[in-house]
This record gives sequence, structure tokens and C-alpha cells, in this order.
Amino acid sequence: MSIEIANESGVDVDTDAVLAVARHALDEMGVNPLAELSVLLVDIEYMTELNHRWMGGDGPTDVLAFPMDEGSVDHGPGESAPAGGEPALLGDIVLCPEVAAKQAATAGHTTADELHLLTVHGVLHLLGYDHAEPEEEREMFTLQARLLASWRSTRTR
Repeated sequence: MSIEIANESGVDVDTDAVLAVARHALDEMGVNPLAELSVLLVDIEYMTELNHRWMGGDGPTDVLAFPMDEGSVDHGPGESAPAGGEPALLGDIVLCPEVAAKQAATAGHTTADELHLLTVHGVLHLLGYDHAEPEEEREMFTLQARLLASWRSTRTR
């Protein structure tokens, strides 16, 4: 699994942990091991611009997911690798640590915990999960909580 991370946010972030939680989520979801993912951490100004340009939103958001090649995403162990063994380009996850810090303070946990949650959230969006409808939200957030709990349990061993 190829995961690239770039921290352009100006905030000190444990990028190794962000990579680890993304890798854990992809592994647990049975994503093709040849898959490629990009994670970008940005400042509030750039996140505001992205949110406006791509989502029509006002102000910064916490996470954006940009799927690349939905046709080649391996959603489970029952599917074979793409033809020719070419890697699946999952897409990009964009995180804003400053927004994550504000949300973490409100939620009563650390900024790192919030970034881990947002990373898993972004991975699930890249895999086609959504939370527009109550049933979809329940499914996505239950899965998100399960993935985070299993990742945390591997870190405490």
C-alpha cells in the first residue's frame, strides 16, 4: 500500500500516526495492497479555498476526500487486483489540523485523536461511503468507530 503524506499546514502533526491509521483502515476494509493514497495537511486559508471551490461551502472544513479512480477500487477480498496489476489510485484526503484542533477541544479529546478520526472518515469517503441519509450516516459512523477502536487496540499492545 503506497500512502504519501505532505504536511503543508504549518502545524506540527505526527504524520507517522496519520499514515498508520490510514493504512489500518485500508487493510481492514480489504483494499487492494497495490492501492495508492495521498494525504495532504493544509492551513485554514487553503482549506477554505478548497471547500468553496469543490463543495460550495463557506469557511474551512475539517476533511475533504477526492476519489480518483472509483472503477478500480478494491472494496473487499473477494475482488481481484486490477488488470495488469496496476495500482488503484484511491485519491486524496485533505485535512486541516487547525479545524481539527477546534473540534477536538469541543469533543473533549486530543487534536491527534481528531486527526485520526478524520483520516478514517476520509478513507471511508474514498471507498464510497457517505452520510447524507440517516441510514448511510449510521453505517459509516459505526464502521468509522470500529476501525478507530481496532486501530487503537493495536497501538496499546
